[in-house]
Amino acid sequence: MGLSNVKKAGERHNADLAAIFHQMASCYRYLGAKHRFRVMAYDGATRTLSNLKNDISVYAKDEDALHELHGIGESIGEKIVEYLNTGKIKTFEQLKKKVPQGLLELMDIAGFGPATVKALHQKIHINNRDELIRAIETGKLKGLRGFGPKKIDNMKRGLKLFKEAHARMLLWDAMNIGEDILQEVLAFPGIKKAELAGSLRRKKETIGDIDIIATADKKDWKKIVSKFIALPQSERILAKGETRASIVLKKTNIQVDLRLVHEYEYGSALLYFTGSKEHNIKLRTWAKGKGWKLNEYGVFDAESDKQLAGATEEEIYRLFGMQFIPPELREERGEIENARKHLLPRLVNLKDIRGDMQMHSVWSDGADEIETIARYVCKEFPHYEYIVLTDHSPSERIAGGLQPADFIKQFKEIDRINKKLGKDFIRKGVEVDILADGSLDLPEDLLQQFDWVVASIHSGFTKDNTQRLLKVCERRDVHCIGHPGGRLIGKREGYTLDWNKLFEKAAATGTAIEINAQPNRLDLRDDLVKEAIEKGVMITISTDSHALSQFDFMQLGVAVARRGWCKIENVLNTCSWKAVEQFKRHKQHALKQAVK
Repeated sequence: MGLSNVKKAGERHNADLAAIFHQMASCYRYLGAKHRFRVMAYDGATRTLSNLKNDISVYAKDEDALHELHGIGESIGEKIVEYLNTGKIKTFEQLKKKVPQGLLELMDIAGFGPATVKALHQKIHINNRDELIRAIETGKLKGLRGFGPKKIDNMKRGLKLFKEAHARMLLWDAMNIGEDILQEVLAFPGIKKAELAGSLRRKKETIGDIDIIATADKKDWKKIVSKFIALPQSERILAKGETRASIVLKKTNIQVDLRLVHEYEYGSALLYFTGSKEHNIKLRTWAKGKGWKLNEYGVFDAESDKQLAGATEEEIYRLFGMQFIPPELREERGEIENARKHLLPRLVNLKDIRGDMQMHSVWSDGADEIETIARYVCKEFPHYEYIVLTDHSPSERIAGGLQPADFIKQFKEIDRINKKLGKDFIRKGVEVDILADGSLDLPEDLLQQFDWVVASIHSGFTKDNTQRLLKVCERRDVHCIGHPGGRLIGKREGYTLDWNKLFEKAAATGTAIEINAQPNRLDLRDDLVKEAIEKGVMITISTDSHALSQFDFMQLGVAVARRGWCKIENVLNTCSWKAVEQFKRHKQHALKQAVK
């Protein structure tokens, strides 16, 4: 096995191969339970490829290095090399003849398991999503065995979520794509300044398109527009003018707009195109009351038309007698009134984070050994004082949940590694499963031995789960509720939950609530973060990392916290571990007071 003739030097293959293996897993799901081990193998390979920092071709040059990757055995390794050499995988080409390809994407939608998809194909000859939508709209599914009103409603919701998800990008994807394009624009001759704008700059959880504002001398504008539309990522040109150009990117079909402005307009253009629309309307109304006009070109005296500000956002807010409003807050949720009174909070920053409170290793469903994780974090995040390893508990069988005896062994492994590191860097944690009745799937005496216990719901998503979470908050051995809403953006709506009751109970019992920074979770939502901290709930920000590359997700969690108006003191893992221990003791005290 070896590489003979990689397609293009420098080309990245990870995403393409991950997509192929994901489709192969879907094919085997469709073909039936007898292929479940193949499904697990290809799902594992998909996760590994999606999370690799280097291109897979780097590993494929050495057979041993390839097989050392988690989830890449001999058979899958051969297919990777085959793809790198030929651009195809023979097994996949054969599978495509056995399974209707238009149906594969349906299995990524909530409410569509392989049995459902197969039944739709065999009973009423559905071959793709469009045909399914027409069948639902025309009532073709009514009376079909196994497709009652509730099932059809669930399918409709799943299709709606899928449509919305594919109309917008996850924030993480948009940040990476946007930053790549921005760096190319900044390298254009003549560019003086350029920044991302729009909902991406405000760090919304999903993004429609990407906006870039740039300034340069007018004589260079034409050349800059020409270079922008000729970017290698460009699939087609939507618009090309003197001050603006729009392109659609290859593969992703994402629209990117570049707007060129004069230096004296740069701040006003950045403010205007960052939005939100509601924030801008409120600012314009405020300006009008002062006898001014505010637009993308600057702030002007309404009578003389003299420009009063516009080169920077800071000078515009200063002219208005306001604090500078961070982009994440510009959603017309009271930020303008607070800025006028100089009462905006000093928002938490990425550099304030002192540790990561949830992650997984090979002991459950992570990709890396504990020592590998610890050494990586020490190197890449040198300001971190601790990490909390939180592998899964027994109920999470698919995720390789650990039995009580396994955790005792893991404690010894953590002690061994900490001794090698020369510090208590790795903290002993667990992500324990909350069962249907609100109990936990590990014994109390074991839970009390952990440094940190995150309790999460992984089942029963169609039920009202308020009581499950309230019950868990009352436990002295639970410190935090993990991904509390249970949603997967674009795939699964969160379960029914009385947030007000949860926040009140969490505050009263001293239970923290997590912002889970996984790109498809971002759970707690930003509006709920604001509600939570207003009720006195302590927030943690965790990456829930399952691979080394995912530790970078912390910036997403911080963005959600900032959009939720979090200050440093609202986020527990801006504190030392000594303060975390104090927080845990406060919970014990709060529960004793509640009992009295």
